[in-house]
Amino acid sequence: MPPSADARHVHVAIAGSGFGGLGLAIRLLQSGIDDFLVFERAGDVGGVWRDNTYPGCACDVQSHLYSFSFAPNPDWSHVYSPAAEIHAYLQRCADRFGVRPHLRLHHDIRDASWDAATRRWVLETSQGRFTADVFVGAVGALSEPSYPKLPGLPRFSGRLFHSARWDHDFALEGKHVAVIGTGASAIQFVPQIQPRVGRLHLFQRTPPWIVPRNDFAFTRRQRGRMRRVPLVRRFERASLFVRRELFAVTFLHPRLAPLAERLAVQHLAAQVRDPELRARLTPSYRLGCKRVLVSDDYLPALTQPNVELVTDAITEVTAGGVVTADGRERAVDAIICGTGFQVTDMPFGRHVRGRDGRSLDEIWAGSPRAHLGLAVHGFPNFFFLLGPNTGLGHTSVVLMIEHQIEHVLGALRHLRARGLSAIEPRADAQAAFVADVDARMRNTVWTTGGCSSWYLDRTGRNSTLWPGTTLSFKRRVTRFDPSEYRGE
Repeated sequence: MPPSADARHVHVAIAGSGFGGLGLAIRLLQSGIDDFLVFERAGDVGGVWRDNTYPGCACDVQSHLYSFSFAPNPDWSHVYSPAAEIHAYLQRCADRFGVRPHLRLHHDIRDASWDAATRRWVLETSQGRFTADVFVGAVGALSEPSYPKLPGLPRFSGRLFHSARWDHDFALEGKHVAVIGTGASAIQFVPQIQPRVGRLHLFQRTPPWIVPRNDFAFTRRQRGRMRRVPLVRRFERASLFVRRELFAVTFLHPRLAPLAERLAVQHLAAQVRDPELRARLTPSYRLGCKRVLVSDDYLPALTQPNVELVTDAITEVTAGGVVTADGRERAVDAIICGTGFQVTDMPFGRHVRGRDGRSLDEIWAGSPRAHLGLAVHGFPNFFFLLGPNTGLGHTSVVLMIEHQIEHVLGALRHLRARGLSAIEPRADAQAAFVADVDARMRNTVWTTGGCSSWYLDRTGRNSTLWPGTTLSFKRRVTRFDPSEYRGE
């Protein structure tokens, strides 16, 4: 659709105001580029850390590594920050670096189409039409909740909600509650709600590998030292980085997994004394095949008398409860879905249309592919942050975001220096990158570990994770290589 005469034009349009969108906005300003807008469908910045407010929500990467390298925070309260602190950190970044005037809150991008005649992106938002020379999707992979496809779920007459859309108006005290899913969110909120509910039925399909969290609050003296002595802060971040990078070796070389599994097995044995319950909580696949979880209070919560771990498959949901394969119906007042997000089938892909009018969703056909996880052939001047094959299973994705941002800045400099109106990755360069990723993925724990995870798309391909360390990603992605792109 061609742009209308009254459409506002900007050089760069960014969708999303989480770590990706804010990080790019800050780096644009630091690079002397101020002709951009950040479109956010909600009423505040923060992305996943704004939306997830469930009890116990926190980061599972240490705080001093889960932050921008250019905006260290010496005042984290804990080793692992609660969600509200991370959200407040992003709000402060938006204020400190002058991003607020560039924000367009309550602007939901409903369609983004490349107009070949004007060589601009036409953005249809909930607040009107905009055009842009360059469009950057920074919506993240964890923005759209995924509900389980269970027969009868819509007819449930009790309270039904997803952990990412927590219903704080519902009083859990004394209620019978079903929790579906045992992933990263559930292991955080289950220990928080267990003392409050009358009965908790936890429906587990596959047990996760859980390692000790070892969280603690920083003392005032520790925070003061972080604030006064930058070298201490940098050393803390560097040591966390190295330890996390070494953990990736376990995933890339599955034969080493038993070493890490020993720690998880000891953790389980120490926290769950009942051998029958312990057996049902012991994974039968290699550690790392699914997301490795960190917790010190989840397993003890499952040993409490008001908690039932249910491993029989759910066959249907009735108006008043949940029915399992053994024919038993458990009456519940509420169902909480801790069932993750639409990662490999992002709704955002349905609304972005390239040169030939087809959407990303149509191009991908169930298996997202992008050059460097950043750009897609046939979609000029379009970039992804945290796109396909840029996720991680061992460390902070903020590191990945910063490397991708530098690539986007390099692309913008190339456009300006060469006087180009558009660039897009060459088809052969994209195909070579994807083939290399798939080849490197072949012998990792994610494909040989004996599980089925949300890392895999509906074709069975791992289109979510980067098969390497963040250092290897930095070497491959940070520098913009013009030979991998074609310009107009």
